[in-house]
Amino acid sequence: MFANGFDLGALLLQGRAFFALIAIIVFFSILSPNYFTVSNILTMSSHVAVYALLSIGMLLVILNGGIDLSVGSTLGLSGIVAGALMTGVPLHAFGITLYPSVWVVVIVSCAVGALIGFVNGVLVSRFKVAPFVATLGMLYVVRGVALLMTNGLTYNNLGGDAALGNTGFDWLGFDRILNIPVGVLVMIAVAIVASVLLNRSVFGRWLYASGGNERAAELSGVPVKRVKVRVYVISGVCAAIAGLILASELTSASPTAGNSYELTAIAAVVIGGASLAGGRGNVRGTLLGAFVIGFLSDGLVIIGVSAYWQTVFTGAVIVLAVLLNAVQYKNRKKAPKGIDPTTSSPLTSAPTDVAPVPEKITG
Repeated sequence: MFANGFDLGALLLQGRAFFALIAIIVFFSILSPNYFTVSNILTMSSHVAVYALLSIGMLLVILNGGIDLSVGSTLGLSGIVAGALMTGVPLHAFGITLYPSVWVVVIVSCAVGALIGFVNGVLVSRFKVAPFVATLGMLYVVRGVALLMTNGLTYNNLGGDAALGNTGFDWLGFDRILNIPVGVLVMIAVAIVASVLLNRSVFGRWLYASGGNERAAELSGVPVKRVKVRVYVISGVCAAIAGLILASELTSASPTAGNSYELTAIAAVVIGGASLAGGRGNVRGTLLGAFVIGFLSDGLVIIGVSAYWQTVFTGAVIVLAVLLNAVQYKNRKKAPKGIDPTTSSPLTSAPTDVAPVPEKITG
């Protein structure tokens, strides 16, 4: 950007998610004095946390050159599993009903998300099913299982009972630490872990390499199939955590929860500057993308815009983000070798803070 002097256009293009978020905050703050207050920012951030968690998992999959359309259904099923456990698991043979503690509920729900991700990863890596087709099929399977478990009904009143020892589920959705919602803190923690994983680990280098050029990465010793399975497992776990937070916020679990959330997650990743072709993107941009979508949606609600127009505006933002991505990466392809500051080696399209893949990787 600065090799041949300051380029304002390049700066605006690369920082578009950040500038878009600032513009949204300024615009709605002018229209509503209640928009840019500490209380409202924290409330909106707790809404964004659900989208952000889904988007972080989606980012890893997209970096690998894939797509995961099952995250919305996984979110819904994890909430249903949590609801089923919180309301009691009857053991008819013994005439008793088990009420697991909240931590057991959390672990089992995350394990369900990991299992769904594992199935996706195996279908894509081992059986060579196209990611779009494999995850689309799982979308329907997982949603169907959630509906079958409840007969289409909703689990309500998930606060638990002190006498049964299963209270505390609402901690994720309602409690605060240092006045920051727990859901937001969980989002921050997951984002930090994902960022370190991408930028400071061998797995991160493998992921960028296999997403940028899978064949070249495989020839260099990168375990491409294992990387694929792992990213889908992580995506499933992130979706499960998002489902737990959403169910906790609502104190209820619906089998239709998370419907179309997979599209919101993909949109956040794209708005954040990641390439749908794989190999390019980062957690920071994805978080900004999630905040752009969340703050825009909440701002439209606050000023009283119709829900139908909200859909139109959100879709327009997504289309614009895709167009800007196309312009950005088209310009990079045309740049001479050595000019593009975001490419660290011929093998990988990782950012400069990601080390290039060695000639031979073992293990």
